[in-house]
Amino acid sequence: MRVFNRHVSGRGLTVFGFETVLITGAILLAAQLHGSFDTAMSGAWKVVLITGLCELCFYYNDLYDLTVVHSKAELAVRILQGAGAVAIILAFLSMLAPGVLIGSGTFVTALGLLLVAVPTWRLAFDGVTRDPHMEERVLILGTGTAARQVASLIRAQHDFPYRVVGFVDEPGTYDSDVSVVGSPSELADVLRTRRVDRVVVSLSDRRGRMPIRELLQAKMSGVRVEDAATMYERLTGKILIDEIKPSWLIFSDGFRASRVTRALKRVVDLLLSAIGVVLASPLMLLTALAVRLESPGPVLYRQERVGENGRVFTLFKFRSMRTDAESGTPIWAKDKDDRVTRVGRFIRITRLDELPQLWNVLRGDMSFVGPRPERPFFVEQLAAIIPFYMERHAVKPGVTGWAQVKYRYGSSVEDAMEKLRYDLYYIKHLSIVFDLTIVIDTVKVIVSGKGAK
Repeated sequence: MRVFNRHVSGRGLTVFGFETVLITGAILLAAQLHGSFDTAMSGAWKVVLITGLCELCFYYNDLYDLTVVHSKAELAVRILQGAGAVAIILAFLSMLAPGVLIGSGTFVTALGLLLVAVPTWRLAFDGVTRDPHMEERVLILGTGTAARQVASLIRAQHDFPYRVVGFVDEPGTYDSDVSVVGSPSELADVLRTRRVDRVVVSLSDRRGRMPIRELLQAKMSGVRVEDAATMYERLTGKILIDEIKPSWLIFSDGFRASRVTRALKRVVDLLLSAIGVVLASPLMLLTALAVRLESPGPVLYRQERVGENGRVFTLFKFRSMRTDAESGTPIWAKDKDDRVTRVGRFIRITRLDELPQLWNVLRGDMSFVGPRPERPFFVEQLAAIIPFYMERHAVKPGVTGWAQVKYRYGSSVEDAMEKLRYDLYYIKHLSIVFDLTIVIDTVKVIVSGKGAK
């Protein structure tokens, strides 16, 4: 359950939990007013189904990302979009299984109650959480790149209750966005006068500069003390690889998925891939036919990739490029690549080109969720440039992954470094629950059309 402590903010969980109660309450009240349920048992599963569907549609409209949705106008638009999606899905389900109906009058009443209750609750929650007394006052020790990054992230987000009260560093000339409120030797006075709740340590060179005694006193008096990499990880869901040392990876929590977790992950992979092959067979047949009809050449594309512990394996995909797309030295695939065919562009966006990788999952080369496998040629190049790059091979590569749902399609060293930040975060917090959230997010990426181009 580490993922809920790290990736999901307390504010987000509070909003989600309370709105689950609101949605359930609105449906039950509407059903009571209309006398919709014949028996308590027949009504219970319908309430659970519709509540879950509402929460899923709200989630897919980013209503639980409080940084994305914090203005009144944005909130109103996304609530309407989520409610509209629920109505459409329920209408479709009722055609397939009329038993899910709760009555059009009941649904309209419940929807009306929600359109009043949810915005009212959100405005009240926003008003309470913006109160300075409800926020943690954060002091940043240091003024380097990581310190400024953390400060910028805190100011931009609305998911965590943090407020930057200033920086502590030696006297000097600083950018306008860096408010230095004291030196390290004055830390005790700054903590008291600024009423600091949390100190974020971001000193690139700590030898002789770290106010150890003052920090120890602060921690003993109840002030939270942590390094910038830990705060950055919590705020972003990725690891600040360019600012950490190997010792941070060694001594930090995580990076220790148990044998039970790995065995359970393999069992889930086998079950889902076997079911997936059966269910996706008609779709795979149609995709293969479309690829073959549009351009000559093989339907499947085979390519060597680097897997767990650096082992090279053959990855299978539906071919999405022309057969003459590459000759000689490998080159990066890129967004809007002119080598991609029309069918290839569609199957990339919808991720249909990945379906043959179910065979890789069955064979044990890959998992459903994990870092995307890269070609040996690029692995060798990237490992020489990017610190900790080879550590992404500590787990099996995945058909989808944390980097794929959080970051755009990349085709450069900078993109590879950004994806590595997410990959290492995934490896650190690997769990079955985290895998489930990534699968749900993958569906969101596909539906929204933000898949690989």
